[in-house]
Amino acid sequence: MILAIDQGTTGTTCLVFGAEMELLGRAYSEFQQHFPQPGWVEHDAAEIWQITRAVALEALAAAGVAPGGLAGVGISNQRETVCVWDRTTGEPLYRALVWQDRRTAERCDELRSEGIEALIRERTGLVLDPYFSATKIEWLLANVDGLGAQVEAGTAVFGTVDSWLAFKLTGEHVTDPSNASRTLCYDLHRRGWSAELCELLGVPIKALPEIRPSIGVFGELLEDALPGYGGTPLAGIAGDQQAALYGQAAFAPGEGKNTYGTGSFVLVNAGSEPPPPQPGLLSTVAWGIGDKIVYAIEAAIFVTGAGVQWLRDGLGIIEEAAETEALAASLADNQGVYFVPALTGLGSPYWDPYARGMIIGLTRGSGRAELARATLEAIAYQSVDAVRAIEAASGRPITSLKADGGASANGWLMQFQADLLGVPVIVPELAETTALGAAMMAGVGAALFTESDAATLWRERVRYQPQMAAEERERLISGWLRAVERARGWAGE
Repeated sequence: MILAIDQGTTGTTCLVFGAEMELLGRAYSEFQQHFPQPGWVEHDAAEIWQITRAVALEALAAAGVAPGGLAGVGISNQRETVCVWDRTTGEPLYRALVWQDRRTAERCDELRSEGIEALIRERTGLVLDPYFSATKIEWLLANVDGLGAQVEAGTAVFGTVDSWLAFKLTGEHVTDPSNASRTLCYDLHRRGWSAELCELLGVPIKALPEIRPSIGVFGELLEDALPGYGGTPLAGIAGDQQAALYGQAAFAPGEGKNTYGTGSFVLVNAGSEPPPPQPGLLSTVAWGIGDKIVYAIEAAIFVTGAGVQWLRDGLGIIEEAAETEALAASLADNQGVYFVPALTGLGSPYWDPYARGMIIGLTRGSGRAELARATLEAIAYQSVDAVRAIEAASGRPITSLKADGGASANGWLMQFQADLLGVPVIVPELAETTALGAAMMAGVGAALFTESDAATLWRERVRYQPQMAAEERERLISGWLRAVERARGWAGE
């Protein structure tokens, strides 16, 4: 049996799979989000570990995995989020700075004015944006008392969430190339940390984790980490979106997916050579196995499922996310209401950290249903923007879109997505392909099966065919683009 740890932005899910990737046990728990200032988003790394440990043990118990009966563990994780901890005590030295955090937007502007963005773009495939890890590390060094001295002494270390969990599970300070490639410090061409970029960005390279292949053994579980399962190999690690690409069996160049989670991420397998930077898009590592690196083109959307969560927690107009499907379906159309959910800026293809959320088109007749529908529609509109940018970069139109993540269970949204794209949207049997990908990686990494075997484990559940007339599609998208233009640059004015 294989344990997949899917550590996300709002909670941790653990799934236990059997030899044929059949789901045997599942557990989930949310954790607290901290917003100390507007635009700041933090997590308690200690709480993430406590929740992850508890959920993992709960899933193993639900699956009936006896002590010693676990063959491998895989991790998928929220990316770019930075943890800092004392490697001697294992305790966090500050809250984790989350990928959504925008506190370093001005610092990114300063770096851009220094003329280094072209270098960063060429070396890393990324853009200068607070989304990524490096400026978060620099901020921690400048604002946490004594941290620089601890780094110099070799006691304080940094890592993304995979690295933090791997340390707590195995005692090793490690990461994989998919996560490393999200830091602004990883050279896609040389396939390792760049001393030059680290120096430019104020990141101490000595405090970064060792990079090991995504698929392969990172270490063995400590008995105290998961009692009863000590000695089990941690055999797969990948950022959540790359893990989902693997879980969708997108093993050939040109194959891709969209994961509908807190944010949404469209990734397309780009093969064994780093793709050149494309406007509005990212080049990234998909995964590494042995000496081989597989790359991907990515469009990153910051707020999709988080918009639904805001309806629930921020506005209190729904109690559960599932309510949005019936509310959206209760309307014949969107009543001219658009929601641009730029609550943490806009990602691909705009990359505007100063964009802010906007609801436009409201009338006296607008209510819960209109807001719920506008929020679901915004998920689909942003995904269309992302897909169109990838199509323009690759010169190839997509013929279908594989969908996964929590919102892929929303039939109304998936049909609307197919209607807007004009191509089928395909949902797999297991929507949680992020965890499935982590388990498949661990299975290959622990030599339980091969990658060819893994390709046979993907199964289709439902296919949504487009039904909307082209004129209606263009009218709706035109309204969306008008709304986006009004939201852009708002916080910078």
